[in-house]
Amino acid sequence: MNKVTGVGGIFFKCENPEKLYSWYGKHLGIKQDVAGEGAMFKWRDVDDPNKSGYTVWSLFPKDTQYFGTSRSGFMINYRVENLDELIEELKKEGIEVLGKEDYDYGRFAWIMDPEGNRIELWEPPKK
Repeated sequence: MNKVTGVGGIFFKCENPEKLYSWYGKHLGIKQDVAGEGAMFKWRDVDDPNKSGYTVWSLFPKDTQYFGTSRSGFMINYRVENLDELIEELKKEGIEVLGKEDYDYGRFAWIMDPEGNRIELWEPPKK
């Protein structure tokens, strides 16, 4: 089973998201998308150039609850191919799955690594 297929997103906490978005936009050219959900880095699949995807880069307020009990100021979102299969395998390996949710834009689950960093697993929608 192919577990992680790539990085779906990079999220981190900050004091003032709007101010930091402005800084990154001005100095590094990283601009928020129109929905204000962060920046979208679009790419093409190396094995199938007709298949496209994106990696999200997003800032969260320092007091966000989205990172759960993570002690870290960042969270990585990893792309996966079969979330249900991966969740079952992780459970067999003794990994606690902290939740699972489905949306139009994909399926998500969360786990913690041994150092208390929250990890988001994302299965993009099938097209």
